[in-house]
Amino acid sequence: MAASSQSISAPTQTTNRHWLVVVLLAIAVLINYVDRSNMSVAAPLLQAELGLSPSQLGWLLSAFFWTYALMQPAVGWLADRIGAGGIMAAGFVLWSLATSLTGFVHGFAALLAARLMLGVGESVFFPASAKILAATIPLNRIGSANSTVMAGLQAGPAVGILAGGLLMARFGWRPFFIVLGLASMLWLLPWLAWMPREQAGVRDKAAGGPSLGRILCERSFWGTGLGLFAGNYAWYFLLTWLPYYLVRERGMSAGHMARLGGVAYVCTAGFTFFLGLATDRWIAAGASHTLVRKSVLAVGYVVSGALLVMCAYAGEHTFAALLIVATALLGGAGFCAFATGQTIAGPQAAGKWVGAQNAFGNLSGVVAPVVTGFVVQRSGHFLSAFVITCMVCVLGACSWMFVVGRVEPMDWNADFRN
Repeated sequence: MAASSQSISAPTQTTNRHWLVVVLLAIAVLINYVDRSNMSVAAPLLQAELGLSPSQLGWLLSAFFWTYALMQPAVGWLADRIGAGGIMAAGFVLWSLATSLTGFVHGFAALLAARLMLGVGESVFFPASAKILAATIPLNRIGSANSTVMAGLQAGPAVGILAGGLLMARFGWRPFFIVLGLASMLWLLPWLAWMPREQAGVRDKAAGGPSLGRILCERSFWGTGLGLFAGNYAWYFLLTWLPYYLVRERGMSAGHMARLGGVAYVCTAGFTFFLGLATDRWIAAGASHTLVRKSVLAVGYVVSGALLVMCAYAGEHTFAALLIVATALLGGAGFCAFATGQTIAGPQAAGKWVGAQNAFGNLSGVVAPVVTGFVVQRSGHFLSAFVITCMVCVLGACSWMFVVGRVEPMDWNADFRN
Protein backbone atom coordinates (compact mmCIF):
# COMPACT_ATOMS: atom_id res chain seq x y z
CA MET A 1 0.00 0.00 0.00
CA ALA A 2 1.29 3.44 -0.81
CA ALA A 3 2.03 5.85 1.98
CA SER A 4 0.50 9.28 1.90
CA SER A 5 -1.63 11.66 3.91
CA GLN A 6 -4.18 10.36 6.39
CA SER A 7 -7.61 11.52 7.41
CA ILE A 8 -6.21 12.07 10.88
CA SER A 9 -2.85 13.82 10.72
CA ALA A 10 0.02 13.07 13.04
CA PRO A 11 0.66 15.66 15.76
CA THR A 12 3.15 18.41 14.94
CA GLN A 13 4.26 19.59 18.39
CA THR A 14 4.43 18.47 22.00
CA THR A 15 3.79 20.20 25.31
CA ASN A 16 5.15 19.69 28.81
CA ARG A 17 1.97 17.80 29.63
CA HIS A 18 2.63 15.35 26.80
CA TRP A 19 6.14 14.64 28.08
CA LEU A 20 4.79 14.22 31.60
CA VAL A 21 2.50 11.52 30.20
CA VAL A 22 5.52 9.87 28.53
CA VAL A 23 7.35 9.83 31.88
CA LEU A 24 4.30 8.34 33.62
CA LEU A 25 4.15 5.65 30.92
CA ALA A 26 7.83 4.90 31.55
CA ILE A 27 7.16 4.54 35.28
CA ALA A 28 4.14 2.33 34.58
CA VAL A 29 6.09 -0.05 32.36
CA LEU A 30 8.89 -0.14 34.93
CA ILE A 31 6.37 -1.36 37.50
CA ASN A 32 4.90 -3.66 34.85
CA TYR A 33 8.25 -5.38 34.31
CA VAL A 34 9.13 -5.53 37.99
CA ASP A 35 5.85 -7.38 38.52
CA ARG A 36 6.34 -9.81 35.65
CA SER A 37 10.04 -10.48 36.33
CA ASN A 38 9.63 -11.17 40.05
CA MET A 39 8.60 -14.75 39.36
CA SER A 40 11.94 -15.48 37.69
CA VAL A 41 13.82 -13.87 40.59
CA ALA A 42 11.82 -15.98 43.04
CA ALA A 43 12.24 -19.15 40.92
CA PRO A 44 14.99 -20.77 43.05
CA LEU A 45 12.97 -20.08 46.23
CA LEU A 46 9.75 -21.34 44.65
CA GLN A 47 11.45 -24.48 43.39
CA ALA A 48 12.79 -25.27 46.85
CA GLU A 49 9.54 -24.48 48.68
CA LEU A 50 7.10 -26.17 46.27
CA GLY A 51 9.33 -28.91 44.85
CA LEU A 52 8.92 -27.76 41.22
CA SER A 53 10.79 -29.46 38.37
CA PRO A 54 12.52 -27.35 35.66
CA SER A 55 9.67 -28.21 33.28
CA GLN A 56 7.01 -27.11 35.79
CA LEU A 57 8.97 -23.93 36.40
CA GLY A 58 9.06 -23.31 32.65
CA TRP A 59 5.27 -23.66 32.39
CA LEU A 60 4.79 -21.36 35.36
CA LEU A 61 7.08 -18.71 33.86
CA SER A 62 5.27 -18.90 30.51
CA ALA A 63 1.69 -18.85 31.87
CA PHE A 64 1.66 -15.07 32.12
CA PHE A 65 2.01 -14.80 28.35
CA TRP A 66 -1.00 -17.00 27.54
CA THR A 67 -3.50 -14.35 28.60
CA TYR A 68 -1.13 -11.46 27.92
CA ALA A 69 -0.81 -12.31 24.22
CA LEU A 70 -4.46 -13.34 23.83
CA MET A 71 -5.80 -10.03 25.14
CA GLN A 72 -3.60 -7.71 23.04
CA PRO A 73 -5.84 -7.39 19.91
CA ALA A 74 -8.95 -6.76 22.01
CA VAL A 75 -7.20 -4.08 24.07
CA GLY A 76 -5.86 -2.47 20.89
CA TRP A 77 -9.38 -2.32 19.46
CA LEU A 78 -10.67 -0.72 22.66
CA ALA A 79 -7.82 1.82 22.71
CA ASP A 80 -8.66 2.92 19.15
CA ARG A 81 -12.39 2.83 19.79
CA ILE A 82 -13.00 4.35 23.23
CA GLY A 83 -9.65 5.79 24.34
CA ALA A 84 -6.53 4.58 26.07
CA GLY A 85 -6.21 6.52 29.34
CA GLY A 86 -8.98 4.77 31.27
CA ILE A 87 -8.03 1.37 29.87
CA MET A 88 -4.49 1.90 31.14
CA ALA A 89 -5.75 2.72 34.63
CA ALA A 90 -8.05 -0.34 34.79
CA GLY A 91 -5.30 -2.69 33.65
CA PHE A 92 -2.88 -1.21 36.17
CA VAL A 93 -5.27 -1.93 39.03
CA LEU A 94 -5.76 -5.52 37.89
CA TRP A 95 -2.08 -6.35 37.50
CA SER A 96 -1.21 -4.76 40.87
CA LEU A 97 -3.85 -6.87 42.60
CA ALA A 98 -2.56 -10.00 40.85
CA THR A 99 0.96 -9.26 42.12
CA SER A 100 -0.24 -8.93 45.71
CA LEU A 101 -2.36 -12.08 45.49
CA THR A 102 0.68 -14.06 44.36
CA GLY A 103 2.17 -13.59 47.80
CA PHE A 104 -0.80 -15.33 49.45
CA VAL A 105 -1.18 -18.43 47.28
CA HIS A 106 0.19 -21.92 47.88
CA GLY A 107 0.73 -24.59 45.26
CA PHE A 108 1.42 -24.76 41.55
CA ALA A 109 -2.21 -24.39 40.38
CA ALA A 110 -2.86 -21.23 42.44
CA LEU A 111 0.36 -19.63 41.24
CA LEU A 112 -0.61 -20.47 37.68
CA ALA A 113 -3.97 -18.72 38.14
CA ALA A 114 -2.30 -15.63 39.59
CA ARG A 115 0.07 -15.45 36.62
CA LEU A 116 -2.86 -15.70 34.19
CA MET A 117 -4.57 -12.81 35.98
CA LEU A 118 -1.36 -10.79 35.82
CA GLY A 119 -1.22 -11.37 32.06
CA VAL A 120 -4.75 -9.99 31.58
CA GLY A 121 -3.93 -6.83 33.52
CA GLU A 122 -0.57 -6.13 31.91
CA SER A 123 -1.92 -6.72 28.39
CA VAL A 124 -3.24 -3.15 28.35
CA PHE A 125 0.10 -1.39 28.39
CA PHE A 126 1.54 -1.57 24.88
CA PRO A 127 -1.67 -1.14 22.83
CA ALA A 128 -2.81 1.75 25.03
CA SER A 129 0.59 3.44 25.18
CA ALA A 130 1.04 3.04 21.41
CA LYS A 131 -2.27 4.81 20.82
CA ILE A 132 -1.33 7.61 23.20
CA LEU A 133 2.12 8.16 21.69
CA ALA A 134 0.91 8.01 18.08
CA ALA A 135 -1.82 10.55 18.82
CA THR A 136 0.29 13.02 20.85
CA ILE A 137 3.94 12.78 19.74
CA PRO A 138 5.13 14.01 16.30
CA LEU A 139 7.09 11.59 14.11
CA ASN A 140 10.32 13.52 14.54
CA ARG A 141 10.19 12.84 18.31
CA ILE A 142 8.63 9.38 18.29
CA GLY A 143 12.03 7.73 18.76
CA SER A 144 12.79 9.75 21.89
CA ALA A 145 9.33 9.10 23.32
CA ASN A 146 9.51 5.36 22.69
CA SER A 147 13.07 5.08 23.99
CA THR A 148 12.04 6.86 27.19
CA VAL A 149 9.23 4.36 27.71
CA MET A 150 11.48 1.44 26.79
CA ALA A 151 14.16 2.69 29.20
CA GLY A 152 11.53 2.33 31.89
CA LEU A 153 10.79 -1.17 30.62
CA GLN A 154 14.45 -2.18 30.89
CA ALA A 155 14.85 -0.53 34.28
CA GLY A 156 12.01 -2.75 35.50
CA PRO A 157 14.02 -5.99 35.43
CA ALA A 158 16.96 -4.08 36.98
CA VAL A 159 14.79 -3.09 39.94
CA GLY A 160 13.14 -6.51 40.02
CA ILE A 161 16.41 -8.44 39.99
CA LEU A 162 18.53 -6.11 42.10
CA ALA A 163 16.04 -4.90 44.70
CA GLY A 164 13.82 -7.97 44.42
CA GLY A 165 16.70 -10.41 44.75
CA LEU A 166 18.16 -8.66 47.77
CA LEU A 167 14.81 -8.09 49.51
CA MET A 168 13.57 -11.63 48.86
CA ALA A 169 16.81 -13.01 50.26
CA ARG A 170 16.25 -11.01 53.45
CA PHE A 171 12.47 -11.02 53.94
CA GLY A 172 11.23 -13.88 51.74
CA TRP A 173 9.41 -13.76 48.43
CA ARG A 174 5.84 -13.60 49.77
CA PRO A 175 6.11 -10.23 51.63
CA PHE A 176 7.84 -8.70 48.63
CA PHE A 177 5.01 -9.61 46.25
CA ILE A 178 2.31 -8.40 48.65
CA VAL A 179 3.89 -5.02 49.46
CA LEU A 180 4.94 -4.31 45.88
CA GLY A 181 1.46 -4.87 44.45
CA LEU A 182 -0.22 -2.61 46.99
CA ALA A 183 2.41 0.17 46.97
CA SER A 184 2.46 0.45 43.18
CA MET A 185 -1.18 1.62 43.26
CA LEU A 186 0.17 5.09 44.11
CA TRP A 187 0.97 5.54 40.40
CA LEU A 188 -2.74 5.90 39.74
CA LEU A 189 -2.91 9.28 41.50
CA PRO A 190 -0.82 11.27 38.98
CA TRP A 191 -2.12 9.20 36.06
CA LEU A 192 -5.77 9.97 36.76
CA ALA A 193 -4.85 13.65 37.03
CA TRP A 194 -2.73 13.89 33.88
CA MET A 195 -3.80 11.13 31.51
CA PRO A 196 -4.69 12.23 27.95
CA ARG A 197 -8.48 12.50 28.25
CA GLU A 198 -8.78 13.67 24.65
CA GLN A 199 -8.34 10.03 23.66
CA ALA A 200 -11.83 9.29 24.95
CA GLY A 201 -13.33 11.26 22.10
CA VAL A 202 -11.73 9.21 19.36
CA ARG A 203 -14.08 6.83 17.53
CA ASP A 204 -12.99 4.22 15.04
CA LYS A 205 -15.57 5.08 12.38
CA ALA A 206 -15.17 8.81 12.74
CA ALA A 207 -11.40 8.45 12.42
CA GLY A 208 -11.69 6.31 9.33
CA GLY A 209 -9.45 3.74 10.97
CA PRO A 210 -8.87 0.37 9.33
CA SER A 211 -10.31 -2.86 10.63
CA LEU A 212 -8.08 -5.50 12.16
CA GLY A 213 -8.67 -7.64 9.07
CA ARG A 214 -7.36 -4.82 6.89
CA ILE A 215 -4.23 -4.57 9.03
CA LEU A 216 -3.68 -8.33 8.80
CA CYS A 217 -3.58 -8.03 5.00
CA GLU A 218 -0.44 -5.90 5.19
CA ARG A 219 2.90 -7.62 4.65
CA SER A 220 4.62 -5.07 6.89
CA PHE A 221 2.37 -6.06 9.78
CA TRP A 222 3.61 -9.65 9.60
CA GLY A 223 7.17 -8.40 9.35
CA THR A 224 6.80 -6.38 12.52
CA GLY A 225 5.07 -9.29 14.29
CA LEU A 226 7.75 -11.82 13.33
CA GLY A 227 10.52 -9.38 14.14
CA LEU A 228 9.06 -8.62 17.55
CA PHE A 229 8.60 -12.34 18.21
CA ALA A 230 12.33 -12.88 17.65
CA GLY A 231 13.44 -9.97 19.82
CA ASN A 232 11.02 -10.94 22.56
CA TYR A 233 12.23 -14.54 22.45
CA ALA A 234 15.73 -13.37 23.42
CA TRP A 235 14.37 -10.83 25.89
CA TYR A 236 12.09 -13.31 27.64
CA PHE A 237 14.78 -15.98 27.63
CA LEU A 238 16.90 -13.58 29.69
CA LEU A 239 14.02 -12.23 31.75
CA THR A 240 12.68 -15.61 32.83
CA TRP A 241 15.79 -17.80 33.00
CA LEU A 242 18.78 -15.51 33.62
CA PRO A 243 18.49 -15.53 37.45
CA TYR A 244 18.17 -19.33 37.45
CA TYR A 245 21.12 -19.66 35.05
CA LEU A 246 23.36 -17.38 37.10
CA VAL A 247 22.62 -19.21 40.34
CA ARG A 248 22.46 -22.84 39.14
CA GLU A 249 24.97 -22.99 36.29
CA ARG A 250 27.32 -20.09 37.07
CA GLY A 251 27.23 -20.81 40.80
CA MET A 252 26.56 -17.22 41.85
CA SER A 253 25.06 -16.29 45.16
CA ALA A 254 21.66 -14.61 45.20
CA GLY A 255 23.33 -11.28 45.98
CA HIS A 256 25.89 -11.60 43.18
CA MET A 257 23.15 -12.60 40.74
CA ALA A 258 21.05 -9.61 41.76
CA ARG A 259 23.94 -7.17 41.30
CA LEU A 260 24.99 -8.49 37.87
CA GLY A 261 21.44 -8.66 36.56
CA GLY A 262 20.70 -5.21 37.93
CA VAL A 263 23.79 -3.66 36.33
CA ALA A 264 22.97 -5.28 32.96
CA TYR A 265 19.44 -3.87 32.89
CA VAL A 266 20.49 -0.42 34.18
CA CYS A 267 23.06 -0.17 31.37
CA THR A 268 20.39 -1.29 28.91
CA ALA A 269 17.97 1.39 30.10
CA GLY A 270 20.59 4.12 29.75
CA PHE A 271 21.73 2.92 26.33
CA THR A 272 18.15 2.74 25.08
CA PHE A 273 17.32 6.27 26.19
CA PHE A 274 20.34 7.83 24.49
CA LEU A 275 19.94 5.69 21.37
CA GLY A 276 16.41 7.07 21.01
CA LEU A 277 17.77 10.63 21.08
CA ALA A 278 20.47 9.67 18.58
CA THR A 279 18.02 8.12 16.11
CA ASP A 280 15.80 11.22 16.20
CA ARG A 281 18.86 13.36 15.44
CA TRP A 282 19.89 10.99 12.66
CA ILE A 283 16.45 11.37 11.09
CA ALA A 284 16.53 15.14 11.59
CA ALA A 285 19.85 15.17 9.71
CA GLY A 286 18.12 13.71 6.65
CA ALA A 287 18.10 9.93 7.08
CA SER A 288 14.83 8.13 6.38
CA HIS A 289 12.81 6.39 9.08
CA THR A 290 13.27 3.19 7.07
CA LEU A 291 17.07 3.36 7.13
CA VAL A 292 17.30 4.33 10.78
CA ARG A 293 14.78 1.86 12.21
CA LYS A 294 15.87 -1.13 10.13
CA SER A 295 19.58 -0.52 10.75
CA VAL A 296 19.16 -0.35 14.53
CA LEU A 297 16.95 -3.44 14.58
CA ALA A 298 19.09 -5.64 12.31
CA VAL A 299 22.41 -4.78 13.95
CA GLY A 300 21.01 -5.05 17.45
CA TYR A 301 19.44 -8.45 16.87
CA VAL A 302 22.37 -10.09 15.07
CA VAL A 303 25.16 -8.82 17.33
CA SER A 304 23.27 -9.47 20.58
CA GLY A 305 22.44 -13.02 19.46
CA ALA A 306 26.10 -13.73 18.68
CA LEU A 307 27.22 -12.31 22.01
CA LEU A 308 24.73 -14.48 23.91
CA VAL A 309 26.28 -17.61 22.38
CA MET A 310 29.71 -16.35 23.38
CA CYS A 311 28.40 -15.97 26.94
CA ALA A 312 27.97 -19.73 27.18
CA TYR A 313 31.70 -20.24 26.58
CA ALA A 314 33.12 -17.23 28.40
CA GLY A 315 34.81 -17.11 31.78
CA GLU A 316 33.25 -15.29 34.70
CA HIS A 317 34.59 -11.78 34.05
CA THR A 318 34.29 -11.94 30.26
CA PHE A 319 30.83 -13.42 30.62
CA ALA A 320 29.62 -10.43 32.62
CA ALA A 321 30.85 -7.93 30.02
CA LEU A 322 29.37 -9.89 27.11
CA LEU A 323 26.03 -10.22 28.88
CA ILE A 324 25.82 -6.49 29.59
CA VAL A 325 26.64 -5.54 25.98
CA ALA A 326 24.26 -8.14 24.52
CA THR A 327 21.41 -7.02 26.76
CA ALA A 328 22.04 -3.34 25.95
CA LEU A 329 22.01 -3.96 22.18
CA LEU A 330 18.87 -6.07 22.38
CA GLY A 331 17.09 -3.49 24.51
CA GLY A 332 18.26 -0.66 22.30
CA ALA A 333 16.72 -2.33 19.29
CA GLY A 334 13.48 -2.91 21.19
CA PHE A 335 12.19 0.65 21.14
CA CYS A 336 12.54 0.74 17.34
CA ALA A 337 10.17 -2.23 17.09
CA PHE A 338 7.33 -0.21 18.60
CA ALA A 339 8.31 3.06 16.91
CA THR A 340 8.16 1.21 13.57
CA GLY A 341 4.66 -0.14 14.16
CA GLN A 342 3.38 3.22 15.42
CA THR A 343 4.89 5.06 12.45
CA ILE A 344 3.44 2.72 9.81
CA ALA A 345 -0.01 2.51 11.44
CA GLY A 346 -0.32 6.21 12.24
CA PRO A 347 -2.74 7.74 14.78
CA GLN A 348 -5.75 6.01 13.19
CA ALA A 349 -4.58 2.45 13.68
CA ALA A 350 -1.72 2.46 16.22
CA GLY A 351 -3.77 0.76 18.95
CA LYS A 352 -4.97 -2.14 16.81
CA TRP A 353 -1.68 -2.54 14.90
CA VAL A 354 0.57 -2.56 17.97
CA GLY A 355 -1.94 -4.65 19.92
CA ALA A 356 -1.95 -7.34 17.23
CA GLN A 357 1.81 -6.98 16.70
CA ASN A 358 2.43 -7.39 20.41
CA ALA A 359 0.05 -10.36 20.60
CA PHE A 360 2.03 -12.17 17.92
CA GLY A 361 5.36 -11.03 19.30
CA ASN A 362 4.57 -12.15 22.82
CA LEU A 363 3.80 -15.70 21.79
CA SER A 364 7.55 -16.00 22.28
CA GLY A 365 6.86 -15.47 25.97
CA VAL A 366 4.92 -18.73 25.89
CA VAL A 367 7.52 -20.53 23.81
CA ALA A 368 10.88 -19.33 25.17
CA PRO A 369 10.48 -20.35 28.86
CA VAL A 370 9.06 -23.77 27.94
CA VAL A 371 11.65 -24.52 25.24
CA THR A 372 14.45 -23.42 27.56
CA GLY A 373 13.12 -25.52 30.43
CA PHE A 374 12.83 -28.56 28.15
CA VAL A 375 16.32 -28.10 26.69
CA VAL A 376 17.92 -27.55 30.08
CA GLN A 377 16.20 -30.60 31.56
CA ARG A 378 17.28 -32.80 28.64
CA SER A 379 20.86 -31.51 28.28
CA GLY A 380 21.65 -30.44 31.82
CA HIS A 381 23.10 -27.08 30.68
CA PHE A 382 22.20 -23.84 28.86
CA LEU A 383 24.45 -23.95 25.78
CA SER A 384 21.75 -25.21 23.41
CA ALA A 385 19.31 -22.62 24.79
CA PHE A 386 21.77 -19.82 23.96
CA VAL A 387 22.29 -21.17 20.43
CA ILE A 388 18.55 -21.40 19.79
CA THR A 389 18.14 -17.81 20.98
CA CYS A 390 20.86 -16.62 18.58
CA MET A 391 19.22 -18.37 15.62
CA VAL A 392 15.87 -16.78 16.42
CA CYS A 393 17.51 -13.34 16.59
CA VAL A 394 19.04 -13.75 13.13
CA LEU A 395 15.67 -14.74 11.68
CA GLY A 396 14.12 -11.70 13.35
CA ALA A 397 16.70 -9.39 11.77
CA CYS A 398 15.82 -10.82 8.35
CA SER A 399 12.13 -10.13 9.01
CA TRP A 400 12.77 -6.48 9.86
CA MET A 401 15.00 -6.00 6.83
CA PHE A 402 13.14 -7.91 4.11
CA VAL A 403 9.50 -8.43 5.18
CA VAL A 404 8.73 -4.99 6.59
CA GLY A 405 8.32 -2.40 3.83
CA ARG A 406 8.92 1.32 4.04
CA VAL A 407 8.67 2.76 7.54
CA GLU A 408 6.27 5.64 6.88
CA PRO A 409 2.57 6.26 7.56
CA MET A 410 0.12 4.30 5.44
CA ASP A 411 -2.87 5.84 3.69
CA TRP A 412 -5.69 3.78 5.14
CA ASN A 413 -8.15 5.45 2.76
CA ALA A 414 -6.46 3.93 -0.27
CA ASP A 415 -7.56 0.64 -1.82
CA PHE A 416 -5.24 -1.90 -0.22
CA ARG A 417 -5.46 -4.08 -3.33
CA ASN A 418 -3.56 -1.42 -5.34
